Amino acid sequence: MGDEKIETNSRFLDGVRVLEIGDELGEYCGKVLAGLGADVVRVEPPGGEVTRTYGPFVDDEPHPERSLYFWHYNFGKRSIVVDLDSTAGRAEFARLVAAADVLIDSRPRNFLADRGFDHDRMSDVNEGLIYCRISPFGDTGPWADHAGSDLVHLALGGVMMNCGYDPDPSGTYDTPPIAPQMWQSYQIAGEMAAMSVVAALISRLDTGRGQVLSTSVHQAVSQNTETDVPDWVFLGQTHYRLTCRHSTTTSRSPSLSLTKDGRYLLPYRTYVRSQNDEWDSTVELLRNHGMHGDLDDPKYATDHRDTDEARAHLAALVDQLVGRLLYDRDLWREAQKLDLPWTPIRRPEENATDPHWLVRGSFFDVHHPELGRSFTYVGAKWVTEGMSWPRGPRPPLVGEHSDEVASEWLTPNRPPATVSERVSPRPRLSKRGKPFPLTDVRIVDLSWMLASAGAGRFLSAMGADVIKVEHLSRPDRMRFSPLGACPPGGREERDRAREPLPTPASNGTSGNPNRSGSFMEINAGKRAISLNLKNPKSRAILEEMIADADIVVEGFSPGTMKRMGLGYDRLRELKNDIIYVQQSGLGELGTYGRARTFGPSAQAISGISDMSGLPEPFPPAGIGYSYLDWFGAYNMATAILAALHRRDVTGLGCHIDASQGETGLYLTGTAVLDHSVNGRHWSRYGNRSPYRVAAPHGAFPTAGDDRWIAIACFTDDQWRATASVLGVPALASDARFSTLAARIENQDQLESSVREATRRREPFELMAELQAAGVAAGVCQTAQDRVEHDPQLAHLGWMTELDQLELGRWPVKEHPTQFSETPTYIGGRWDRSGPNYGQDTDAVLKELLGLDSAEIEALRRDGAL
Repeated sequence: MGDEKIETNSRFLDGVRVLEIGDELGEYCGKVLAGLGADVVRVEPPGGEVTRTYGPFVDDEPHPERSLYFWHYNFGKRSIVVDLDSTAGRAEFARLVAAADVLIDSRPRNFLADRGFDHDRMSDVNEGLIYCRISPFGDTGPWADHAGSDLVHLALGGVMMNCGYDPDPSGTYDTPPIAPQMWQSYQIAGEMAAMSVVAALISRLDTGRGQVLSTSVHQAVSQNTETDVPDWVFLGQTHYRLTCRHSTTTSRSPSLSLTKDGRYLLPYRTYVRSQNDEWDSTVELLRNHGMHGDLDDPKYATDHRDTDEARAHLAALVDQLVGRLLYDRDLWREAQKLDLPWTPIRRPEENATDPHWLVRGSFFDVHHPELGRSFTYVGAKWVTEGMSWPRGPRPPLVGEHSDEVASEWLTPNRPPATVSERVSPRPRLSKRGKPFPLTDVRIVDLSWMLASAGAGRFLSAMGADVIKVEHLSRPDRMRFSPLGACPPGGREERDRAREPLPTPASNGTSGNPNRSGSFMEINAGKRAISLNLKNPKSRAILEEMIADADIVVEGFSPGTMKRMGLGYDRLRELKNDIIYVQQSGLGELGTYGRARTFGPSAQAISGISDMSGLPEPFPPAGIGYSYLDWFGAYNMATAILAALHRRDVTGLGCHIDASQGETGLYLTGTAVLDHSVNGRHWSRYGNRSPYRVAAPHGAFPTAGDDRWIAIACFTDDQWRATASVLGVPALASDARFSTLAARIENQDQLESSVREATRRREPFELMAELQAAGVAAGVCQTAQDRVEHDPQLAHLGWMTELDQLELGRWPVKEHPTQFSETPTYIGGRWDRSGPNYGQDTDAVLKELLGLDSAEIEALRRDGAL
């Protein structure tokens, strides 16, 4: 590393310049990069970006400088005004492009090219430019010109068909699928784009070359749902929406419990039953309050406790207990002491005063001098030891930094020199025939379940050697998941099936650890070794592996690594520039200790669950899968890559303490700001659109069993086109509906009229007609729709066929961002799906530690492997 002076508090992307042009599709991506330390400059048209017209507003007064939407998604950025329709403006933009490292473009297709800024021209003046393109459906393919919106993407991407309320007793849905509120589709796509930008920056350190990154919102959202796709792919099973719990192939007992004062608690019970059955702990909690009823009956000590009848009875007793207590009694804290993953259903703003989150910097106050007031913002995405998350600048006024940026961005920004001690070998080519983004990166993967294990799949797809370490005394519980289990007859049996296949009975707590399709997809491209970490010899092997690694990731309960003697101080002794990234439910630093959560319980406490559903008196619908498991994996992967970029520039490792809960807080949008600024408590609004005003805006029934279409009309022209396509042109001139303001005032009657008009229409034909008329519309697609019929996903190659040692060849979801020069490949450098338990033990020990077969066999006899 030489004698360079290194700033120990240097941020992940210090010195990186980002130009951002476009609307809500790209703003989250820019927000993430600004949080990582990049200088993000927002290029706005004269008068300001259209997103400044999105609510809510300060004191409910619409104004370009008072949009809380714009504040939230543009915190930490600077603003310049450039008129790209003028000669002078194009010259200024060309100069900025020449000086930038990254350009985020979410304008309509060909907007920049039509103004002389196609990628070839931009790369001629700046060969190191990373051009990050974010579009609704991708810039090629049959749906490339379709109109999108947050609602439409959540519909077509399958999220809505996982979210909603229980059917009536006959199995009929009398409420529509629900779109989780607060711009979730753009946050999903934005996180994947930001992750990919950082990977491209790492690659550029070696090559000096930029490239094109293309992210389709539709593909990113379609890949975000959890178990519905594996259940369809492997078993042909269809999911059903259930109130505030996982959508699943069969009905299960309710998950919400109502407190005495009308609030909700989530006494969550995971669908994975391989360890620590929660029955006894729940009975103990009930007994502590004298509410355990007949649960001392000996029959509950037998397999009877696993029956639907017994589970329903236990849930009823829990409901009775919760119903006797006030919300503020915090019964969930008592449950957590018994290792139960219970959490309260909080409103997002209720977290802003929680001491746990304040210690972690998850919220902070920001002063707005032009208003003479300070407001509370959502802050850090994670905790980094020795590094604070940027707390400014406050969101920019229109064009506030035009002169400043013009004087600072005078010359092209050259990639920083790499001071990492590693020597990069010849780039490794992927199956795509080009180099991976990452070269010579090794990760010791101590993760388990989706939230932490899922991060490694993205690094593997980028070329890292990810080595999963586990032992059957405490295996990754996803290996025994009943969801997405491979049928006994494999792909042949699935291809022959004309009806849904039953879930294989062997995938229980003592089943084969290699039969879960969900596990294999989550861990695609990794290697796996078995190490019994209770054995000193295995511990020594692990330490040798860490000493030769770049990154250690883990998903244990907080404090576990320290108790194992492998805290960050010890890891640095083994490798002074090691990157250590941990992820738990609520984080290690703070007041919640070893609180245990799964995706849904993290969603509940963060406020995400309460932000999905119809207005009260309906309960929260929640998100019908472990949204924060997948998003936690995205967040963790972004953190790993950001730390890797910093290490390659500065030579410094770091320790990142991430949590699913914090990931959820970051996704609550403007809710916390709205409470801080306007004193308004969060309240659900169903599928309507109060902030980017539109009507009609919702999901409407169509012909078929539980078939729905999402329609979003933001203008009067779009409404007139919709009325014409629906065969009810008179509605367009009806005084109640003739203007957007009138439609907002009469939404109940409007939606009733639209429902009657859509009810007998074939959904995909109606979607095609509406899209042809320029209206954002999309069928609420099922997993089957996306896997078998979606032409745009097929065009984008959203799934790749991969071999798995025991299961055979099955499709696996790809990385949703396409890299022009260093394309990802979900099979990784080993070109395969997830590994069998311990599949690579011998190969890894021989390759990395130089052991021979006799030494490995001796370790097995000793119980180390």
